[in-house]
Amino acid sequence: MVLTIDIGNTNMALGGFIDGRLAFVARVATDTSKTEDEYAALLSSVLALHGVVRSDIDGAIISSVVPALNAVVRNAVHFICGVEALLVGPGVKTGVNIHCDTPSSVGSDLICACVAVHHTYGSPALIIDMGTATKMMVLSNKGTFDGVSIIPGVRMGLRALSEETAQLPQVSLDPPTAAVGKNTVDAMRSGVIFGHAAMLDGMIDRICDEVGATLPVYATGGLAHLIVPHCKHSITLDEHLVLQGLRVLYEKNH
Repeated sequence: MVLTIDIGNTNMALGGFIDGRLAFVARVATDTSKTEDEYAALLSSVLALHGVVRSDIDGAIISSVVPALNAVVRNAVHFICGVEALLVGPGVKTGVNIHCDTPSSVGSDLICACVAVHHTYGSPALIIDMGTATKMMVLSNKGTFDGVSIIPGVRMGLRALSEETAQLPQVSLDPPTAAVGKNTVDAMRSGVIFGHAAMLDGMIDRICDEVGATLPVYATGGLAHLIVPHCKHSITLDEHLVLQGLRVLYEKNH
């Protein structure tokens, strides 16, 4: 089994692949205050929950946008699984050329999602990754990473509504029944969910106009399933693109 770990700002996603097939997925909260031992205990509990023992793990690979946890999680993986985890970064072969001003500044999670789409669906493509922030990446017909748009995420917008106003409460992300809410909760849900869906539709149009082509669109991330069904564009939902990309990169570099 190959253990894949995607360390995000809010959550950490873990996936186990056996012969290229995703055997399990787990999500835990990202916490920079946790020590190596605490993450080792957490990792051990997650693996045990899914019936995975140490001898099952043949290798591991990590994508991270939280540098403070890179060594912490790598050491925890080594302690529990007895393998040296590969960290996605400079020196790792991706097969995706980055056409940006500063290629080293592109998040490893974005690269993983692009690798997965290029490997699974082909290029060109427009890829939406919905996590703490919403990212929209463009892959050219040659499979190059041409750039990205970064947008405040769904929960970020919802939190800002409640924290920056005196009378708006915290609400769940259940979809409303109408765009025009009849009460405060439904009005907020409409703005956050339908508003984000409309923003995606508008950005898809704008990006496709800019590149001069109608691109196939793929969406991933923990919040994609909440928003994509309300978009007017045809969007392929694949919630585990980053983990799939990590698996491809492990095989490419192992």
